Amino acid sequence: MENNSPLIIMVDDSQANLQIGRDALSEEYAVATASSAKRLFSILERNTPALILLDIDMPEINGYETIKILKSKPETKDIPVIFLTARAGSDDELTGLSLGAVDYITKPFQSPLLLKRIEVQLLVEAQRKKLEKQAAELKDFNDNLQKMVDEKTENILSLQDAMIKTIAELIECRDNITDSQHIEQTQKALKILVEAMEKSNVYSEETKGWDLDLLLQSSRLHDVGKLSIDDNILKKPGKLDEEEFKNMKKHVTFGEQIIEKIEALAKESNFLHYAKIFAACHHEKWDGTGYPLGLKETEIPLLGRIMAIADVYDALVSARPYKRAYTHEEAVEIIAKGSGTQFDPTLVEVFIQSAGQFKT
Repeated sequence: MENNSPLIIMVDDSQANLQIGRDALSEEYAVATASSAKRLFSILERNTPALILLDIDMPEINGYETIKILKSKPETKDIPVIFLTARAGSDDELTGLSLGAVDYITKPFQSPLLLKRIEVQLLVEAQRKKLEKQAAELKDFNDNLQKMVDEKTENILSLQDAMIKTIAELIECRDNITDSQHIEQTQKALKILVEAMEKSNVYSEETKGWDLDLLLQSSRLHDVGKLSIDDNILKKPGKLDEEEFKNMKKHVTFGEQIIEKIEALAKESNFLHYAKIFAACHHEKWDGTGYPLGLKETEIPLLGRIMAIADVYDALVSARPYKRAYTHEEAVEIIAKGSGTQFDPTLVEVFIQSAGQFKT
């Protein structure tokens, strides 16, 4: 292990768990272990880690109280914290994330997945620091240096795109039920539909002023709420039972909440506005039988109605452990039959007219 490897501190009152964690991480990172929160704070007096893996159920000071202390101190508040715990309830996970954790992993964990999720969080943290540095530099720019400002802006947008792609890859990494190209394919379908709507002058008043590039980029986050769904449900190699499906449906609400948290901190509005609608409304149905709110007809935002068709089309033509992949023709027929029940009839007409572009 080289001395310049990022330092990961793992906190757990079980020596066996600490040894398992050390074995999993030591080839990639410098690892320090702490058997209590008190020991963690002692280590932090001399070291600043790249990330902390924190158990919840510990004596004296539990994980929730520990992260509150970390977030209250200027010197530790920006250190990413991932809860690594045996608690598997969605309420526990939401509590951990609301206290400032960047991720929540249940034990026993799979070493490759743990390493991947640490890698993603370290990349996001590095990008955050880079953005802060660039923002500070932008404040010093003179009004006459417009070219420099444009170049920096382009770099930031490129970085934003890289971060979104990283989050999308993390969603796909966690969700082994959907095809690895699901996000890319729904984005492609969305583009076809929006451009066909524009050509046919459909819902022209509502689409006026839409930024298509920004809209398509934001669509990558439509399933971001799956980051909050338990692995036992998300990775089940078969059809979900009624209770599991009930929990899976929560991903739309979780997605909206995640984006709202970002929205509260960010100044950019259009991108997050698009993303929140995609996340919250892509499972609503025209006849009001969808979820989470059971919105009906035009109560459903137009972006949600469009994404519903794009999302279902890709689900139909993709194989799942519990079903075969339908042909393009079969998928078109199924969506056509859903006109007026599951889907907006006007949009189904646009879909049928442009269906040839969906076939790959």
